Amino acid sequence: MEANKAIVALSGSIRENSSTLRTLNSLQKYISNECNYIIYNELHKLPHFNPDLDGETPPANVQSFRSLLDQADAVVICTPEYIKGVPGVLKNALEWLVSSATLYEKPVAVITSSGGGEHAHQALQLNLSMLQAHVSNEWTLLISGVNSKQNKNGEYVREEVVESLQKLIATFAKQM
Repeated sequence: MEANKAIVALSGSIRENSSTLRTLNSLQKYISNECNYIIYNELHKLPHFNPDLDGETPPANVQSFRSLLDQADAVVICTPEYIKGVPGVLKNALEWLVSSATLYEKPVAVITSSGGGEHAHQALQLNLSMLQAHVSNEWTLLISGVNSKQNKNGEYVREEVVESLQKLIATFAKQM
C-alpha cells in the first residue's frame, strides 16, 4: 500500500457502541500508519433517499458523503443484520450513491458483525454489485456471534477472528 492512501469505513449501525463500530475501531490497528483511515459516523444525517432531490444539487450532506467516498482509495463497510437484511440507514446511504457512480470499481471490503448475519452479508454484497463496486471474496468476512468474540473494549478475543481480520486487511491493502 502506498503512503497517503485513504480508506473510508462505514458502520451499518448508528448505535454509539455497536459491535460494528467496535469492529471498525479494532480494524484500525491492522492498517498501516501510512494510510489515512476515516470512520464516517454520519449516515444518520443523510435524508431519506428521494430521486427528486438527487438532481444537479443534491442535499449538502449527500454531497459531502459522496465527496468523501470519491476521495477514498478504498472503502470498508461493516454492518449488523436487522430483520434478515441490511439496516435501513446503510441501505439509504447506498441508495444515495446509485446516480453518482461513487463506488464504481472502487475496492470495497465487506464485514458483517452480528448475531447471525448471513442474510445481511449476502444482501450487502448484492447491493454493492448493483453499484459496481469491486468486492472480492478475499475482502469479505462474516463474524457471527460477535458479542461472544469481543471484550468490553471491542477487541476481539478469539484468535481466529483476529487472524481473519489481519488477512482481510493484508489482501485488501494489496488492491490499493
